[in-house]
Amino acid sequence: MRAILALSVPAIVTNITTPVLGITDIAIAGHLGNTVFIAAIAIGSSMFNLLYWMFGFLRMGSSGLTAQAFGAGDDKGFSLVLWRSMLIALCIGCAMIILRTPLCRLMLYCMDVSGETYSVAASYFEICIWGSPAVLGTFALTGWFVGMQNSRITMWVSLTIDIVNIILSLTFVFAAGMKLNGLATGTLCAQWVGFVIGVIFCMRKYRPSVPAWREIIEWSGLKRFFSVNVDIFLRTLCLVSVTMWFTRAGASQGDTMLAVNALLMQMFTVFSFFMDGFAFSGEALCGRFKGAGDYSCFKQTVRLLLVTGGCLATLFTAIYTVTGTGFLNLLTDDLTVVNGAKDYFWWAVSIPAVGFMAFTWDGIFIGATETRSMLASMALATAVFFCVYSAAFPSMRNHGLWLAFICYLAVRGAVLAIMSRKYNRPGYFCSSR
Repeated sequence: MRAILALSVPAIVTNITTPVLGITDIAIAGHLGNTVFIAAIAIGSSMFNLLYWMFGFLRMGSSGLTAQAFGAGDDKGFSLVLWRSMLIALCIGCAMIILRTPLCRLMLYCMDVSGETYSVAASYFEICIWGSPAVLGTFALTGWFVGMQNSRITMWVSLTIDIVNIILSLTFVFAAGMKLNGLATGTLCAQWVGFVIGVIFCMRKYRPSVPAWREIIEWSGLKRFFSVNVDIFLRTLCLVSVTMWFTRAGASQGDTMLAVNALLMQMFTVFSFFMDGFAFSGEALCGRFKGAGDYSCFKQTVRLLLVTGGCLATLFTAIYTVTGTGFLNLLTDDLTVVNGAKDYFWWAVSIPAVGFMAFTWDGIFIGATETRSMLASMALATAVFFCVYSAAFPSMRNHGLWLAFICYLAVRGAVLAIMSRKYNRPGYFCSSR
């Protein structure tokens, strides 16, 4: 349990500080005297969130493979994971920079942005996109550090990025008078500073060996690396489709309902910050014990993670039940939205109990690099979401939308729990090594 907490707590701190970047940019933009700046920042942030979210496999894929090599005592193995993931991250980042203009136009078109907001958001995007190699490189480093059983470094890197971003953005915007371009430049600089610090931590603490180029691009190793990451990428596409459709279905019911759903989803977001932290520990420890072939410790870790996740879900359910209305009032003073949210409040309250299994098993399966099973469970859950939505939304409206989302979470956890039965035999470790 001590090992789980040692990995989880820094990861939770990292998750909690992550929204600070967005909040800081919105707060600064809100003092520039033009509402277009706020809208442009909101659009620009959404563009990058979606873009980088698609390549989250660079973090998740690296953590499981690294943890298994670490558990097996394979120094060369975890060094190869590092260099392969960094190479791919930098290649994708450079491709984004080369294709930045058509990419920007496509995303703004899909978001139906026009007028002055279009031009300002495009300017913000064209500056920040130069940080994409650093952001994706940091993804790869984060997964590698987690696999090496060290989430403290990722916490310090995240905090450094936040602090540097705040200082530089304020300086460029107000002292240098660069307005929104200063905000984008501050974010860009902070991303590169965070990446460089991550590299320094990596080199000074672990001193990973530098394999020959032919070893990095050796086909069998790359095949396994891409197999894991393609599964996670396709899984992310399913996740994105559900998230975007949930938002679209809310928007189709009017601005008030869109705001209601966005408000209630903050309860899901806060809970996910904590559960993701425990999922990180699942990735690190389960991968380590699988790599070491230690069936007993693997099984004990799975049991502790499930018990801890259940306790955390119970705690959050109790907190939301008692203080949920106060939490909504804290987020907004718009009584129309708050009163509208009360009609769907209990759907959001049920999220921790229904969803904790999905988060917990995700971490375990990533550590075990059983990504094909993760993809299968997500694909089935996504199909269930759209089937329930199609059946329930016409008559139940927003209640039908929330029912579909709750079913989606439940199916994710249940399917992974069923698939986990293969872990109930020690021979699994022998056959998978």
